[in-house]
Amino acid sequence: MTSFRTSLAATAAAALGLAALAAAPAQAAAQPAFLAASQMPASSTPWTATRIFTGVPENGGALCAPYKIPAQNSRYREFSTELDTNGVQITTVARTEADAVKLVDTLRTSLAGCGPLLERQNPGLKAVSAAHGKVAVEEGAWVYSLDTADPQIGSTDIHLFAVGRDGRTVTFVRWGQMGDLKDAPLTAFKTTTKTAVNKLW
Repeated sequence: MTSFRTSLAATAAAALGLAALAAAPAQAAAQPAFLAASQMPASSTPWTATRIFTGVPENGGALCAPYKIPAQNSRYREFSTELDTNGVQITTVARTEADAVKLVDTLRTSLAGCGPLLERQNPGLKAVSAAHGKVAVEEGAWVYSLDTADPQIGSTDIHLFAVGRDGRTVTFVRWGQMGDLKDAPLTAFKTTTKTAVNKLW
């Protein structure tokens, strides 16, 4: 198995290339707002953000829940630093509020079971998922982590995820870098999550 980090980075790069060629400019009117690069958790090098693309990233965007977020009525922005730190925000407007609630539940279930799923799919990989509670904002947001280690190549990666909702609008935020959970800016990520949901409308 190739490095988990390398695979994720390659997928993100492919998505960026495809989007740059094919995605239409996002419509500014009556659309949920997105995080700015400066609103990601502080890093040793500045964050940069792509423009906002229509649809979802090529890999579906949601690690352990690929293709759970529908491309229709969705948009996304990707983030990166000069180091091995990256992120994405995907926002979708559901047909009804009940559909939005169902999508949030689906994503939360997928993220909670992410570690065991990855271990079954990738023998030798060590992956641990953890829930880090609810953020009090609008209809709520929930934060999760995924800590992975590949003993064969000695790589470790940490990802933080958030799923939040404001009415019919659901947003998904991912942050990732090399390292362990102790290296992750969990408190700052919760602030980013609250900002992301508050900015939607």
